[in-house]
Amino acid sequence: MDQKTLIAIVVVLAIVVVAAIVIGMRKRRSQRLRERFGPEYERAVHEGGNPAKAELELLQREKRVQGFAIKTLAPETRQAYAQQWSDVQRRFVDDPAMSVTEADTLVNRVMGALGYPMADFDQRAADISVNYPAVVQNYRSARNLAQRHARGQAGTEDLRQAMVYYRSLFEELLGSQNSAATSRGVIHERAS
Repeated sequence: MDQKTLIAIVVVLAIVVVAAIVIGMRKRRSQRLRERFGPEYERAVHEGGNPAKAELELLQREKRVQGFAIKTLAPETRQAYAQQWSDVQRRFVDDPAMSVTEADTLVNRVMGALGYPMADFDQRAADISVNYPAVVQNYRSARNLAQRHARGQAGTEDLRQAMVYYRSLFEELLGSQNSAATSRGVIHERAS
């Protein structure tokens, strides 16, 4: 075998090895993002039109959130927020629409206290998707239901569902999923 042929074979092998490494790295990155973001990954792919664009968006979200000074709430602060949530839930029976508005306000207050910037809704949802990917869709759904109600397109049952959605995010934000403080207030429909 002459030297030119040998060099050509080595170059081709090097290209194949580099390509295999790049493909493997992309697959691992995709798998990591899929596992980290769960349903939010699929949502991003659907909205972005393709996995590469969605993954770039998710990586940019991660980088943005890494720059935040996310805090842990003190136990007494968490307890105070949990009590406020219980109060909001209790008022649901008498005024569902106001309770949903208060739930949204309280969730936003907790997000702010944790260190998330209070930008527009879409940016807030994108930001919390990094640390709370399992419930970010609930946040979007709760807001959607509240907006539909404001337009007269949703009823009390929709507001009850919005409260359930807000509660799931609230509990995740407080780090107290299924805690007695936040789950003892059961939401019921207003009696007709």
